[in-house]
This record gives sequence, structure tokens and C-alpha cells, in this order.
Amino acid sequence: MELLHGAVRPYAWGSRTTISELLGKPVPAPHPEAELWMGAHPGDPSTVVTPEGAERSLLDLLAADPQRQLGPDCARRWDNRLPFLLKILAADEPLSMQAHPSARQAAEGYAREEAAGIPRDAKNRNYPDPTAKPELVCALTEFHALAGFRDPHRTVELLRAVETPGLAPHIALLAAQPDPDGMRALFTTWITLPQPALDDLLPRLFDACVDHVKEHGEFSLECRTVLELGELHPGDAGVLAALLLNRLVLGPGEAIHLPAGNLHTYLRGTAVEILANSDNILRGGLTPKHVDVPELLRVLDFRCGDMPVLYGDRCDTGMRVYRTETPEFELSRMWWDAGRTSEVPLPSGVPQILLCTEGSLLVCAEDRELVLRRGQSVWLAASDPRVVLHPLGGGDTQVFRATAGP
Repeated sequence: MELLHGAVRPYAWGSRTTISELLGKPVPAPHPEAELWMGAHPGDPSTVVTPEGAERSLLDLLAADPQRQLGPDCARRWDNRLPFLLKILAADEPLSMQAHPSARQAAEGYAREEAAGIPRDAKNRNYPDPTAKPELVCALTEFHALAGFRDPHRTVELLRAVETPGLAPHIALLAAQPDPDGMRALFTTWITLPQPALDDLLPRLFDACVDHVKEHGEFSLECRTVLELGELHPGDAGVLAALLLNRLVLGPGEAIHLPAGNLHTYLRGTAVEILANSDNILRGGLTPKHVDVPELLRVLDFRCGDMPVLYGDRCDTGMRVYRTETPEFELSRMWWDAGRTSEVPLPSGVPQILLCTEGSLLVCAEDRELVLRRGQSVWLAASDPRVVLHPLGGGDTQVFRATAGP
């Protein structure tokens, strides 16, 4: 049972205040801080802190004794790798529009790029890892996102609400085939439009969106999003694609699960994110980074419908478990109101990371106690004895538990 020091990732869309404030560092930070990684990804592994104050890479710790750290079952199933990565995500601006490959697609893409001799840190590398990257994001603040292709009938209604002469044939395309194949055809048409066609279509669309917002139309939120994205990324085909996706506003504790092939972008807000231990990203727009349209089209899932919001299934211990079919991870959330001091025992025999996002608590094992404060995380090896959590009171307390999927 050791404290875990995560790695801060300074992407341009990040916040200058959220992660620094959470970690008790000076605010504002000198540069945007987008993600705090807790795990053993080779690109930025966390370090564990021994009781004597020494630090050691979690990646090295797992490599030295995977059976003890991961447990025999997890070590065998995931080839001695920690299968999940836990993050704090702090978005002040939208991320790139992106999707992630399935396990088969990732393995094939990784082998293909290795054979081609593309360096793993090359800007045009799609598959730096040989593994899939499903993910789940759980809001800490109000969190805005675009995720999954909307029901095509509703999308036709939205497009007709902002119809322009240039948009009319595209609306007809989806209206004639309101199903995943029709969505694929429209998305492919938009993402491959020549730049002159985009430069002609987008300004007229923006004018129609402004009018719709002024009239307090049904799709005002979607129109505002298109206008914001258009201002940040002028002439980008991803702005058009945003019209095809579900527009979500998550409250604290609400989550969405993004399996392979799900097109999405996070717009703004702070969240806890858990994902398979991979950094494979296929981008579709809203970014100056590498966009590989043919490869993106190969991995996208065009099935349409509402994006389910997860609230967590309540267990006997009071934990809320965000259940998915993803085998690499499982995320749970524990919350104590101010003054409530009930203890929560945690299962043992599996690798776990605990992350405190509010308040403080005592983590008790058979032979050791550790105070976990806001912004801190702790690594629990599979061989560690059973742990019991005790909130220290004085305010609300919130803790997230990340482990491998069942």
C-alpha cells in the first residue's frame, strides 16, 4: 500500500488551474495541464512512494514481480501488464474528434506500422500500442461532450432546422436512408469534402445556426456547439461532423462508456477517466494533429442512437459501480456526506488504484494506515491484505476505485 505520484500531461486544451489546484500546487500553472495519469503506461508511468520516501516507477515494480503486484489471474490474462489507466481530465477547450480501435484492429495496426518502421513517437503514428482503448468518463463537474452518432431521424430534424441550399442534398442523403449505412455515407461525404466546398458550406451553416439560437429553437445547444467549434477550428470538416453526434451534459457522478469505434470529443469540464492501458487514437478533425481519414473510417462504428448515461449500480457497501462489458477495467465511486463515518471494506486479490477527489480518509490494512487526501492516489497490489476505508469527517468525501474488469 503506497502513495502514487501521477504524471501531468500538458496538452494545449488543458486547464491552467484544475489539476494544479487539486494537487495543491501554485495556481495558475505556467502552461495548460490537461491530464493526470495514474498507472503504468510506458509513455508516462506513475511512481510509487515507499514509507521511507523513496520513489520507484510503477512500471518497474510490476515488471519485477507481476504475480505479487497483479495477482496470478490478472498477470496471466494481460501478459504481466496493468490493463487499465486512470486519469483526471481537465478540459478548458474541446479535444480532437476521435475514435479508438478494437483489440483486433489495434493489434493489426500496430504490427503493420512496426513492419513499416514508423517510430512509435512519430506524429503520423496511429497505433503506438498493440492494444484496444475503450474508455469510461465520469464527471466531477458539469461535463460537456459529443459522443456516438445520434438517431438519424433526429439528425434529419436538426439539419432541416438549419437547412441552407448547400446543405439540402446532404439532408436528402440521410433522409433517404436513416440508418447506419446512411450515416456512414453522410459522414464520409463530409469528412472528405474539398476545402473550397467546406469554405462555401460552413459560413452559410453558421448563419443558420445563429438564427436558430436567436429564435430559441429546439436545437440551440447543438447550434451553439457548432458555432464554438467553428470559431476554434475554422474550415474544419469536424465542425460539420459535430452535427451528427449526441450532445451531452453530464452532472457530477454521471458517466458514459465509449467502446471501440465510438466517435467522440470532450468539450469542457473536469472528469475522472478510466481506459484500457493504451494511447491509440484515430482523429477525425478539430485538431492540428495527424488525421488519417481512411483509417478512421475503417474503425468507426456507425450504429446510431442515444448515448446511455451511467449512474453506477449501488452495492451493499455503498459503492457505486459503473458496470460495462469492457474486460480491462472497472470504476467504482464512494461518497460520504459530511459527518457520515461508515467504513467501506474493499475486495483484495486484485490490483487497485484509489483516487481521492474530495475530503480525506484513512486507508487501513492489517499492519499499516495511510491518510489519503484530496488529489492523492494510492496503489494497492493484489497481494496486499484487505483494506478498509474510513472517512475522516469535516466535509464531504469522494473516492474512486479503479481495478481490472471482472
